Amino acid sequence: MLDSFDRHVHYLRVSVTDRCNLRCTYCMPAEGVAFVPHDRILSLERIALVVRAAAGLGFDKVRLTGGEPLVRKGLPGLVSMLRDIPGVATLGMTTNGTLLAPVAADLARRGLSSVNVSLDTLDPGRFAAITRGGDVRDALAGVRAARAAGLPVKLNVVIGEADDRADLDAVGAFAEAEGCAVQTIRRYRLDEDKFDDERYERPSPCAACDRIRLLATGELKPCLHGDASVPVDFGDIEGSIRACVAMKPACGSHASAHLVSAIGG
Repeated sequence: MLDSFDRHVHYLRVSVTDRCNLRCTYCMPAEGVAFVPHDRILSLERIALVVRAAAGLGFDKVRLTGGEPLVRKGLPGLVSMLRDIPGVATLGMTTNGTLLAPVAADLARRGLSSVNVSLDTLDPGRFAAITRGGDVRDALAGVRAARAAGLPVKLNVVIGEADDRADLDAVGAFAEAEGCAVQTIRRYRLDEDKFDDERYERPSPCAACDRIRLLATGELKPCLHGDASVPVDFGDIEGSIRACVAMKPACGSHASAHLVSAIGG
């Protein structure tokens, strides 16, 4: 689909849950957040309906996000459902990796195309501090299990700390050894004005934006850095998607209604 600024919009990011097993400093406050009640979270079947409608409109790339997608019960079954939808060429997932090792092979068998793993440092103490309690060994095991299952892996490194250079070099060496790619992400806040920064791969330049987002609560968001959203009308899903694409701004500004932890990045 083309939006109002002739950008080809073909990428749907799907937040399957607002919950996470970590509390990363750039995602949520130390005290955590109030999670959405389970009865307000889209069922897996309804998620599949939205993806099917999007694929019918030309969306060929889908990425599962969270929160942490692997805390969502039944996620492997959702992967199977989505891979069976005609038109879905690539089905990726972004995860913190700490729950990935036991399920990586199953996800690959079911048709997952690739995995992005958030890995800001290899230092156990810094990893625990950034994630507020996570164990880097679990994330590394997840990366290795995904590679062993034949999945392409990209490591997401958020830049924004004083000793980022040492962390980035260490992650880069690990990536080379394990056959992974590395992607740098500028640390950002949704309530601050969006700006493009060519030093980092992400966030993408606004002029090249090709995506919309489905939140776990059933809202479609045209832009990460904005409060606009379209509740999915399950009587006219295609109409909801068209309306969302039509609402995409030339460039994001700032958002106040959602946290990074719930919006899927």
